[in-house]
Amino acid sequence: MRRYMRALMLCMVFAVFSGLYVYSRLFYSDVSAGRNGAKKILIPLRASGARRGIKSHSPNPPPFALKEWNKYWLARIILLKASYMINLQAQLEAAGARPEPPMHLAVVACGERLEETLTMIKSAVLFSVKRLHLHIFAEDQLHAGFIEALEWWPAFIRYRFNYRVYSIRFPNENAAEWKKLFKPCASQRLFLPLILKDVDSIVYVDSDILFLQPVDLLWRFLSDFNSSQLAAMAPEHEEPRIAWYNRFARHPFYGRTGINSGVMLMNLTRMRSMFFKNDMTSVGLRWEELLMPLLQKYKLNITWGDQDLLNIIFHYNPESLLEFPCQWNYRPDHCIYGSNCASAEEDGIYILHGNRGVYHDYKQPAFRAVYEAIKKYTFGTDPVTSLLEPLEEELLKTTHTYCGKSHTLFTKRLRNSVAKINRKTQER
Repeated sequence: MRRYMRALMLCMVFAVFSGLYVYSRLFYSDVSAGRNGAKKILIPLRASGARRGIKSHSPNPPPFALKEWNKYWLARIILLKASYMINLQAQLEAAGARPEPPMHLAVVACGERLEETLTMIKSAVLFSVKRLHLHIFAEDQLHAGFIEALEWWPAFIRYRFNYRVYSIRFPNENAAEWKKLFKPCASQRLFLPLILKDVDSIVYVDSDILFLQPVDLLWRFLSDFNSSQLAAMAPEHEEPRIAWYNRFARHPFYGRTGINSGVMLMNLTRMRSMFFKNDMTSVGLRWEELLMPLLQKYKLNITWGDQDLLNIIFHYNPESLLEFPCQWNYRPDHCIYGSNCASAEEDGIYILHGNRGVYHDYKQPAFRAVYEAIKKYTFGTDPVTSLLEPLEEELLKTTHTYCGKSHTLFTKRLRNSVAKINRKTQER
């Protein structure tokens, strides 16, 4: 108990100093840049599609063009929230409540992915039961945008998670090659076991993921791992006749139709310690020894970058992977040619994956409707009238598409999640 109290105090001190650090970054962000006296101002990139004079619809948006006095008050809010959480934690300790270890969630954001990533985080925080620890890997110019947006969220939401923003990090000698693989920064997920050395397990998701169920339910798959399993993913396809890997891949892949890495549960401790079988050496290689040789061997044959490398790894180590059903990684491929995700048809969609940019165009309006509904939802308002009912109304307008014909799958589990939010609100 004494060691626990010491650890708690260290966390509290870290929270205060983190607030002071953010304060200093924001308050002293205006610096002289050249003889003409021009200023360099710390301003986050605009969200994709935002125009001058048009109101942003980012999740509870902060003012995106902060002046000095805005920065001052933002820093004050950060410090006040840190103080609030310390006091609340002290009250819980006095009452004998012992906090549970948080769930760890990682995401990578590059380019114009700020708003999309914030919406993903919003869905994770909104529906989850246990506290989350967010690991946000982003290009440096996006860091201020994440800090400003997350600290602007109300205190009762901020208490549900803590976070850290990291710079994009690849091995120095091959950084350029890894960064340009498939989409910018996407291969960062391959290096999580080597960067997050103090983290045992984590959920990795792409920025275009939306949780319609608590992250807690995905986290429970960790307890389903047998002694050899160290990761969990969903199949790339359910129907081999329309699957990509078994028809077009020029490299080994997992199972009948490959796996999709947009949602990946990882036991990092096991990944760091295992020796992986491969087709390059007669002996097993550790994770850090495996990645670059694998890229060099297959880089002319892979289409989907790091996802293809993961398929190759688990092709040779199938006993190390747990498959979870497609409802945990539901993509347009599961409905654009007719419904072909049996688990979603039975129980609804648990996690929505808007790949191919479907949240931002009108090719799959059902996916876009879910994204817009969560993005526009205001924390603290009635989720039934402010989120669920407007979404159901929009989904009825999409029934001219195959995915829209399955619109009830998009809200089946969301309705349960919304009911839990209302119970949380009543308990407050």
